[in-house]
Amino acid sequence: MAFCPNCGAQVEDGVAFCPQCGTGLNGQAPEPIDYFDHTAEFHPQDISDNKVYAMLCYLMGTIGIIIALLASHESPYLRFHIRQAVKLAVTSMLIWIAAILLCWTIIVPLAACVLSIAIFVIRIISFFQICNGRAVEPALVRSLNFLR
Repeated sequence: MAFCPNCGAQVEDGVAFCPQCGTGLNGQAPEPIDYFDHTAEFHPQDISDNKVYAMLCYLMGTIGIIIALLASHESPYLRFHIRQAVKLAVTSMLIWIAAILLCWTIIVPLAACVLSIAIFVIRIISFFQICNGRAVEPALVRSLNFLR
């Protein structure tokens, strides 16, 4: 039996990480946990069957969301991506509403343009994550708590 150098807990021989604190034994660092990656929550067959519809959510915007809603067939994977695409669409609409209401300023419409480009890039990243069969919350809207 060995002991953890960090917390002092007894660890069985051949174990790579301490079960108490997660410290790597034998010089190994613990694996970082990605709290925004939900891929393990979905069945691989569900991911495979609904990948194309999930792609439509990010490629076609609102029309893609409507098509995916009509084709959802109670798929948790597809519903996850529909929620994320709706978050991106609502965020984009709110940005442009603020830009229109404050169009007399220069900085708000410029900021809206920059944020719209960022949302476009996030849509592309989300599309390629779906191509790899992953379900990751998009970066800009992951902290928004609506549509959980």
